[in-house]
Amino acid sequence: MSESNTTNKVLSAAAHILKNEDTSANRVENSTGYNTPVFKGKDEQRAHVEQAVVGKGFIPRELVPNEVNWFYNGLGIDDTYFQTESHDVIADHIMALFGAKILAFTKHDPSSLVIDLERIDEKGQGATFIHTSVPGLTTTEGPGAICETRIDELFIDKSTPENAYRLETFRSTGSISAASSQQLRCYFVGKCQFPPTPAGGWPKKADIQSVGDKTFLERATQNTLDVYQKIMHNVEERHGPVIEVFEVEGSRERRVVIGYRQGGTNKFFSALSNLYHFYSLYSARKYVEQFANGITIISLYLNPVPNANAPPIEHSVWQIKKEASLLFCLPDNPFFLAKSPDSHAVQEATYAYCGWIFAQHFCNRLGSSYLQLKNILNENDPTHAEVLNDIKRRFREETYTRESIEHVIQAYPELIRLLYVNFAMTHYPPAEDVRNQGPTLSYQRLQTIQPLSDSELYDKLRRTVPNKFDLQVLESFLIFNKCILKTNFYQPTKVALSFRLAPDFLPEVEYPKKPFGLFMVVGNDFRGFHVRFRDVARGGIRIVRSRNRENYSINQRMLFDENYGLASTQNLKNKDIPEGGAKGTILPALGASPRLCFEKYVDAICDLLIPGKTPGIKEQIIDLYGKPELLFFGPDEGTADMMDWAATHARDRGAESWWKSFTTGKSAKTLGGIPHDTYGMTSLSIRQYILGIYKQYGLREKDVTKVQTGGPDGDLGSNEILLSSDKTVAVIDGSGVLADPHGINREELVRLAKLRVPVGNFNTAKLSKDGYLVKVEDQDVRLPSGELVIDGTDFRNGAHLRFKSDIFVPCGGRPEAVNISNVAALVDTEGKPHFKYVVEGANLFFSQQARLFLEKRKVVLFKDSSTNKGGVTSSSLEVLAGLALSTQEYIDLMTFEKEPSEFYKSYVKDIQAKISGNAAAEFTCISREHSRLGGSKPRTTISDELSTTLNNLQAELESSDLFDDVPSRRGVLGRAIPKTLVDKVGLDTLMKRLPDPYQRALFSSWVASHFIYKYGVNGSSVDFFHFARDLAGSK
Repeated sequence: MSESNTTNKVLSAAAHILKNEDTSANRVENSTGYNTPVFKGKDEQRAHVEQAVVGKGFIPRELVPNEVNWFYNGLGIDDTYFQTESHDVIADHIMALFGAKILAFTKHDPSSLVIDLERIDEKGQGATFIHTSVPGLTTTEGPGAICETRIDELFIDKSTPENAYRLETFRSTGSISAASSQQLRCYFVGKCQFPPTPAGGWPKKADIQSVGDKTFLERATQNTLDVYQKIMHNVEERHGPVIEVFEVEGSRERRVVIGYRQGGTNKFFSALSNLYHFYSLYSARKYVEQFANGITIISLYLNPVPNANAPPIEHSVWQIKKEASLLFCLPDNPFFLAKSPDSHAVQEATYAYCGWIFAQHFCNRLGSSYLQLKNILNENDPTHAEVLNDIKRRFREETYTRESIEHVIQAYPELIRLLYVNFAMTHYPPAEDVRNQGPTLSYQRLQTIQPLSDSELYDKLRRTVPNKFDLQVLESFLIFNKCILKTNFYQPTKVALSFRLAPDFLPEVEYPKKPFGLFMVVGNDFRGFHVRFRDVARGGIRIVRSRNRENYSINQRMLFDENYGLASTQNLKNKDIPEGGAKGTILPALGASPRLCFEKYVDAICDLLIPGKTPGIKEQIIDLYGKPELLFFGPDEGTADMMDWAATHARDRGAESWWKSFTTGKSAKTLGGIPHDTYGMTSLSIRQYILGIYKQYGLREKDVTKVQTGGPDGDLGSNEILLSSDKTVAVIDGSGVLADPHGINREELVRLAKLRVPVGNFNTAKLSKDGYLVKVEDQDVRLPSGELVIDGTDFRNGAHLRFKSDIFVPCGGRPEAVNISNVAALVDTEGKPHFKYVVEGANLFFSQQARLFLEKRKVVLFKDSSTNKGGVTSSSLEVLAGLALSTQEYIDLMTFEKEPSEFYKSYVKDIQAKISGNAAAEFTCISREHSRLGGSKPRTTISDELSTTLNNLQAELESSDLFDDVPSRRGVLGRAIPKTLVDKVGLDTLMKRLPDPYQRALFSSWVASHFIYKYGVNGSSVDFFHFARDLAGSK
């Protein structure tokens, strides 16, 4: 269907509704809402300016009075300009305008008359911008093309309560010359002057008079103050933008007022201009006001462009209100362009952007050729594995790039429009637009395009697109549509876009184990994922930081793969707790605030977990999943201090029954969290493996040499130092490398561990003559051996490959720090490994091939999914307390002011006992199986098989009827739930409070782990019969 036919149908439908409309818009009186400043010294100033212009000699003397008079009176420039600028600046502007008119005259083209004036105060007090502007048109070249974007970047986006800028912008009432209809657009940026911040910060619902800028308070009318006050209070109550529309009495003008928290978005002010220009509206004036309590309010005074072939403003303004919410999430969208024949509306452009992100991660990049090669080669052979990894990396980097996918999207606007309609027909809320104003323009647009069935759409793609590359990109959009189970795309207010995806589309060749659930979150300054492998699952949320643009580009490509790998490892690790493995990742853009990205990520996911009940704010969405869903988040890299906020935010959003368990790692005092580092939870399980090795091989700890990554400033590193008494010969952390072949002074190490500071703070006077400390910032350092270290950072990055000791305990480091490409460096020229024993405390420190390589050379290695599970056990039982206790019980028993309650202390001891017991049981099980097989199977493989067998048995038990046997259920839950909790609440009450899916998971995990740890991975059906017969018995 042609653009003109579509437009005519929309106009016809809109006009029909308009005749019968009973609008419920807010009304304001027909005034500017601001007291127009009258510059009393204007005439005197004009005389000085005239003298200055004459003195410059650029304009003929006889023409100067007319030019000055026309500038002051003919253009209709607001008095704000004359009150703000100096005589010399105004004189320069008049001469620039005169010169531009002369240039346009010589070209015989009045439309070439271009004005571009600006002044940015060197002391940071503000700026003035003036340029020619055609009403209702976004210019793509010339002075106006980047003016508002620059104002965003220089002033609005950087505003904080400590350093904020307000903006007034007006359109001149007169044209710039008799031969041209163009007007001038004037922007006045001023630095805000706020009253001093009170001790303790500004209270909620602060009076606007106490937090407003001095100039704003002087100029705003009482009606404007009242409107802004209400919007300010609403912003404080919500996490997204507050958008209101006002009808101006006796006028076609409409005012759109938008409030949001400072820093909540970027380039929003300039993007709003593109939005209302798309609907053939122009702004007579605009204001951006900042407030000392961290709130920004934008006001747009919108009017229809005369004689435009466009929908009535009564309808386009409501569409702007809807789409401003999407624009807030993605203001800098390459698919929302200046108005052109192929331009997309905001909803279509936002859909295109989200599909672009999806395609970047999920286009089948490896294909059949890789699969054939994978079947031929042996992944357990290090050489073969290295070849496969290299090919996989190259395919992912070079096949479908961000730029090539964007090019395809831009090349097929009509197909993207059809794909959007296919998406909207499923997820557009029914009857959502007909309550007050009748169908909105977005709904009408859907009615003008014939929707195609999936098969028809696929056939059209296949017939329209000439090459396989482009076709696969567009097919990925269709896959995207079919796997979306729910989304907040059409929620009236939001801070980022979230999609709950059915993971069936993931290719098995790349992702061999299919997840249970997948979330994708897209924001203006980040993207993120959440992957879980069972319905009841838990894992940390990780901030993936980028050092530079190249590193950011790599992180963009690998984000989902890293997320999948972390969640998969977490699933193996979570084998003996109710929750399966899950993980979330957030990739902030360069320069973005990780904290704000995390908050948007959490809020957007909450949109899909908490049913909307507030019309116009949070409404019901289309839910194809059809069941309540709970996610459990935990701390990970970069988010340890954000768990409190997430829990309280979930409570504020209305998650009364599960906010207490939504996050783990919460503050102990205020929110009842159980900190891993304080109680050494993660280290307890690692220590069980270390002590198990010492016992099994008859070693005395004080005689054992050890190398450790992850220093005394970290959780694992500090607790490993405090709990051990070995002879540590090297510690490597973010600050550098500390080494001493005679053993590092333990007293000094303990001092650093208690202070939680890195090895860079070690007192080198306590090193032996052969010891040394090389910091990352060091250069050209000579080691005691005579070796020259040219660069400290490079030395640190490879230090884990150079040292030798009895045992290696990585407690920190990047994933796959030891991989198939560098693992050979851990074996000397005589074929002897650097370490006899390895306990992998840090997640994913070794790649799987590297582990197998070392085990083949007789290294006793226990992998991360077995050793590093104390933290997940502690977090699991923190979740249990949140689900089991009422809100009042939780506050009374789990939170405290000075000392924890006796219940809290007892519960922590129960957790520590479970961690030690589970770790010891798994160590024994792996060692027993390794011995039974005569060492023919690596411990790494046994650990994986143990995890897989446990997870599979747990899944079978969850779907079996064994849980329905009440005596067995009571017997298991009475043993699985810590005694402190059972004694306090009572088993019957616990069985009523805990959600059924959680009870099933708890029951199944306890039965599966205790059976496997007792009978091994080869336990028979008869063994299970005897085991199950005793489930109903006493503890």
